[in-house]
Amino acid sequence: MEDEKMSDEFKDVSTVPTLTLEPFQPETKKQAVVKTEEPPMDETILTEEERKMVDEFAKQIDLTNSGLVLQYGAGTQKKMADFSESALENVKSKDLGEVGELLSGVVKELKSFDEEEEKGFFGIFKKASNKIESMKVKYAKAETNVNEIVKVLESHQVQMLKDVALLDKMYELNLTYFKELSMYILAGKKKLEEARSTQLAELMAKAERTGLPEDAQAAKDFDAMCNRFEKKLHDLELTRMVSVQMSTQIRLVQNNDRLMAEKIQSTIVNTIPLWKSQMVLALGVAHSADAVRAQREVTDMTNELLRKNAEKLKMSTIETARESERGIVDMETLRQTNQSLISTLDEVVKIQEEGKTRRREAEQELGRLENELKQKLLDIRA
Repeated sequence: MEDEKMSDEFKDVSTVPTLTLEPFQPETKKQAVVKTEEPPMDETILTEEERKMVDEFAKQIDLTNSGLVLQYGAGTQKKMADFSESALENVKSKDLGEVGELLSGVVKELKSFDEEEEKGFFGIFKKASNKIESMKVKYAKAETNVNEIVKVLESHQVQMLKDVALLDKMYELNLTYFKELSMYILAGKKKLEEARSTQLAELMAKAERTGLPEDAQAAKDFDAMCNRFEKKLHDLELTRMVSVQMSTQIRLVQNNDRLMAEKIQSTIVNTIPLWKSQMVLALGVAHSADAVRAQREVTDMTNELLRKNAEKLKMSTIETARESERGIVDMETLRQTNQSLISTLDEVVKIQEEGKTRRREAEQELGRLENELKQKLLDIRA
């Protein structure tokens, strides 16, 4: 809104230099061609028409008119003061720091999309799926933030391009004021040189010739008026220097606006699309890498399974062959069984022999006992 108001202020301002002895009255404008260069303080900077304008204007200057001397060039000085104020407001309204922060925000968001490689193995397909989903979530978040920043940057870019056009108009106006000040100064110097070489010289000669106090005072007053007019021209030269500085300042601000607009444009049409395409490629590469990794893991597991199965088959085959070659009863078993039978038979024979021996001994003992009993009975009868 402020820029539109400022633009309207400059809309109806003429870029053709004009000269007037009544700066605060309606002016009759005389046109002259304005060049877009910053000329030196020399009549060669003026066109033939402008030099004639300066000569004609110089003839109209009356140094005996105190009001004219006081207001000489004041109109252009007033326009320069208003113009400087408008330029200052335009510069103060610029906040390129915000644009820089937004561009830094874009970089920050792009850097945030930095996928860290997970370590360990949590399942062939599960890991691939989790990683890709994580990348998609980060990409979506970064894209949303970047798109919001881009909207604000586009708004700033449009405003900066408007400002560049406005600053071009301001630059043209400043050159016009510069030309006007130069013409005022040239006309004033012409008149001052003429006044001192003719009117002042005549007044001083008359004062010397007559010796009258009023003639001496008239010469002194005219000399003082010339000095005041010379100081006025010096003030105009200072204002003219401000105009020179203003041109440089306007171009600096305009150049900054152009640079920032170009930076924004580069970010929008180059950096962001490039980032998005790289993210698509990153997701594609991630899919491919995960597929390759999954295939490698499947192959490794298949090979490991084959190796284990082959080892088990080997052991099973060997055990089967070994068992198939064995008899129904092992020789060792038969040997142990035979030895056990022999041992058992030996024990049986031994037990039988011992039984026979005990039976014979028992028979003998029974016979002895029987004899003793018989003897005892006989003894009792006797």
